[in-house]
Amino acid sequence: MKKRLFTILVLLTTFSPVSTMVHAGLIDNDRDEVREERRDDRQDNREERHDDRQDNREERHDDRQDNREERRDDRQDNREDRKDDRQDHRHNRWDGPKVIKNNLVVVAPRKRVIRNNIVVVRNYGNSYYGYGHYHDDNDAYKWLAFTAITLKILDNINEAAQRAHEEAQIKATTAPVGEKIIWDEGDSSGYVVTTKEGKSASSGLVCREFQQSITVGGQTEDAWGQACLQEDGSWKIIN
Repeated sequence: MKKRLFTILVLLTTFSPVSTMVHAGLIDNDRDEVREERRDDRQDNREERHDDRQDNREERHDDRQDNREERRDDRQDNREDRKDDRQDHRHNRWDGPKVIKNNLVVVAPRKRVIRNNIVVVRNYGNSYYGYGHYHDDNDAYKWLAFTAITLKILDNINEAAQRAHEEAQIKATTAPVGEKIIWDEGDSSGYVVTTKEGKSASSGLVCREFQQSITVGGQTEDAWGQACLQEDGSWKIIN
């Protein structure tokens, strides 16, 4: 009898509403935990994907920055290389005779000032002392100012041709107006001509307008300049 009553109590306890509620509550708790875990997993996945996208953006940004810096460095290197090449070209091209003094080789500077503040400037072509067939500045001082009438094509001729061109300029200072002083040296040729002559209204000095022309390999370049004859016999460029 007692055993039967115990069995009934156990059955009542197991299937009672209270037990059922407790059991249901446990199931709900399990479901909540599963949902929370899934929610946490989804959040973790979103954060990981966000971090991955951020890392990718930073890597792409770094790559673009590196590429820009590399291109900038390449452009800078190219500019420096071109500058060095131009410098080497200026140093290596024929610079005229080297004057030896006291066993030292002296190269004529491209720009210098000699007696009576005569400025010698040779931006193009060969740099040397003198002018025309004169090989010393003191002998050529009367005409050295004509170096200011410059042509870029001088870079394409040798010293002999350049001096022939200068010799034509010397002769043109006394030649009649309109007479071309023609020169020819190797594959280079040209002429110098006085196009006008008159007296300066302010100084009374005799002034001439000159045209220089040089042809190399079928390419011709012209230049003009005006000069006045000074009292010491030298010419001074005025335009």
